[in-house]
Amino acid sequence: MDAEAVEAYLTSLQDQICQGLEAIDGGTAFATESWDRPEGGGGISRVLAEGDVIEKGGVNFSHVVGAGMPASATQHRPELAGRSFRAMGVSLVIHPRNPHAPTSHANVRMFMAEKPGEEPVWWMGGGFDLTPYYGYEEDAVHWHSTAKAACDPFGEDVYPRLKKWCDDYFYLPHRQEPRGVGGLFYDDLNEWGFEKTFSFMRSVGDGFLKAYVPILERRINIPWTEDQRQWQLYRRGRYVEFNLVHDRGTLFGLQTNGRTEAILMSLPPLVRWEYGHTPDEGTPEAALMADFLRPRDWLGLDAGVTAT
Repeated sequence: MDAEAVEAYLTSLQDQICQGLEAIDGGTAFATESWDRPEGGGGISRVLAEGDVIEKGGVNFSHVVGAGMPASATQHRPELAGRSFRAMGVSLVIHPRNPHAPTSHANVRMFMAEKPGEEPVWWMGGGFDLTPYYGYEEDAVHWHSTAKAACDPFGEDVYPRLKKWCDDYFYLPHRQEPRGVGGLFYDDLNEWGFEKTFSFMRSVGDGFLKAYVPILERRINIPWTEDQRQWQLYRRGRYVEFNLVHDRGTLFGLQTNGRTEAILMSLPPLVRWEYGHTPDEGTPEAALMADFLRPRDWLGLDAGVTAT
């Protein structure tokens, strides 16, 4: 296991993604801030605010160490309680300004639980998912096609399994709503061995810009109305609810005394809540809720199933 190689890849991935998004925005660069964590480790936070295309985007690298595993990490692995830990990863969230352009999220990470005299227990996780405010089928098909391409070299069962995991994970049970149209999600991956698992991390991480940039380029110049902007802000509220109530990464960061500003950089700059809001029947907003944000086979992989 080569933790240094993972760290080198993650920092280069942060650079690559920031450069790609700056090229799309064209108006504003990511501000960079390095930080140290008192208990050990630190990170590099990069935030783009008030850009021409990106209203707020954050691409964070962190590498933290600690003497005891946090509750969020031992929930599914109670036998590791009491071990020291090392966690490193890149996590990003992009909130575009145009309501027709979807929010996107991605992360790749490695976790190690260590105990003197024993081999470290390690695993990797990550994925990427898409949260549209208006339903464009070609965007969802492209997103999932790119996700499948990232998975295909590792087995034909990988994409369907991780797609379902993503659909199940990014779900708001208190609303009975999916957060978006999914993508990939995986965690606790180590059964392939280090080299193959690390290769898969790179395939997922390198796939993000391929998945997202074409969608941004298609949507950022579409004219939008104030009503569409208000719908975007309302739907962003669901994003906030998920990240603060359910997201494991947010819980892990807060439980390990991470840098709060970096942990919460995923939240949009503007958002609104409205009591009992229901979009008018027959509108694109109603179609998003009733039809588009429902798990489906976007690529028609199941016999007889199409993406329409």
